Amino acid sequence: MKTFPAFRAAACHVAPYYFDTPRTIDKACALIAEAAGNGAELIAFPEAFVSSFPVWSGVYAPVDVHEFFVGLAGSAIEVPGLEVRRLQETARRHGVFVSIGINEGTPITPACVWDTNLLIGDDGRLLNRHRKLVPTYWEKLTWANGDGSGLRVVDTRIGKIGALVCGENTNSLARFALLAQGENVHISSFSPRWPTHPPGEAAYDLEAAIRLRAGAHSFEGKLFNIVASGFLPPEAIDLISRDNSRARQLLEESPKSVSMIFGPDGRVISDTLRDEEGIVYADIDLAKCVVPKQFQDVVGYYNRFDVFHLNVNRRPLTPVEFSDAGAVADDADTLYGPYIPAIE
Repeated sequence: MKTFPAFRAAACHVAPYYFDTPRTIDKACALIAEAAGNGAELIAFPEAFVSSFPVWSGVYAPVDVHEFFVGLAGSAIEVPGLEVRRLQETARRHGVFVSIGINEGTPITPACVWDTNLLIGDDGRLLNRHRKLVPTYWEKLTWANGDGSGLRVVDTRIGKIGALVCGENTNSLARFALLAQGENVHISSFSPRWPTHPPGEAAYDLEAAIRLRAGAHSFEGKLFNIVASGFLPPEAIDLISRDNSRARQLLEESPKSVSMIFGPDGRVISDTLRDEEGIVYADIDLAKCVVPKQFQDVVGYYNRFDVFHLNVNRRPLTPVEFSDAGAVADDADTLYGPYIPAIE
């Protein structure tokens, strides 16, 4: 007899300490402990939580934001790395799954950064790394394109978990790629604010867009959707505005993001957070995904696989491929990089 997991999920509506990765990691670990203490087994953090979202690119010209990019790139973290290890150890200690957005750096170059989402298991293992496929609009000034290697659904004891970052939740093919792997728990991570128009003009309604996208994915896939969005605190506005009244107005007037959790009928089943930091919770019972699939099952009977065909390239992309057949390295570090102890 098939059984369906039930558990409590948490979405953290929180802000990082901009450009301060050690303090932000400390905050993440404290929030994991708090959510776990309240019974959560899956804890989701916002997009680029470690340790800044590049909102400055929505309010300044590119020539005016070099110092912010240097700060973001300098606070980016590598995968694997010591910061990720701390998150892994915290997840293992509390026996919870953690989804978290990071600025991911690379040892190849200091200026290549990806908008990455990590999924960490309750045993501390890194289950998936997904790099945002295409940075959206002015985000292209900061982040590199990702690849399809992270378009994966992880089968866990609490369900089949997938994740997309911010605007990717608008990409129907990316969403279907996850649905087709049996996804029944989706994580949507979003920015804190997203300026699109000059002061005084009607702006992109971030909350409305989130509700539409997250609700649609829940309804189409008959799944639960945990939405974790960032929060932009006054000190971040002060830092970014740099006494520029127009920049401050743009940041303060841009619609705020929102965090909530959706059920498989596309309706919100949790509290909603917008104007302050905090954590929202919802109890999830995957048995509730079954009956709605009798109506429309887009990866089952309610599809025409003889008519539609989707091919997804999940090969990791690298800047170069070397052929070292027969070559002998001088030492192990040359081949494998610095040693990072495995998690017991």
